[in-house]
Amino acid sequence: MDMSIVFLGVAIIIVGIMVFVAISITSKRRYSFDKEEYQTAWLKIENGLRKDNKASYPTSVIAADKLLDKALTEMALPGKTMGDRLKRAGQYFSSVNSVWYAHKMRNQIAHEHGFEISYEQAKHALASFRQALKDLEAI
Repeated sequence: MDMSIVFLGVAIIIVGIMVFVAISITSKRRYSFDKEEYQTAWLKIENGLRKDNKASYPTSVIAADKLLDKALTEMALPGKTMGDRLKRAGQYFSSVNSVWYAHKMRNQIAHEHGFEISYEQAKHALASFRQALKDLEAI
């Protein structure tokens, strides 16, 4: 057998391995979620939002924010707060502004005394959180 053919075969295998490693390293998704757990939690949040129950509006937004924060934490994104982790996670979201809108609404609910949201605002925030979780492939 000709040595050049052996070297060519070895070179092809080495290049293939290098390409595979490069793709693995640069891939956005280097984590895996328990989709069933996240989908169950998400359905509970969505079903908890009731138009006839104003108390469910802020509760649902806060729960959705917590679920997204759990996903970001599982991704091992650094940061002391959800906001810190969101700053680092922008590349993962199809609409980072929408995620920030929903998170800021959660902060207003949690920190501004007497802050109220409408059913439509809560639905919009939940839609933003849902899309973020889909973008991360958690649900």
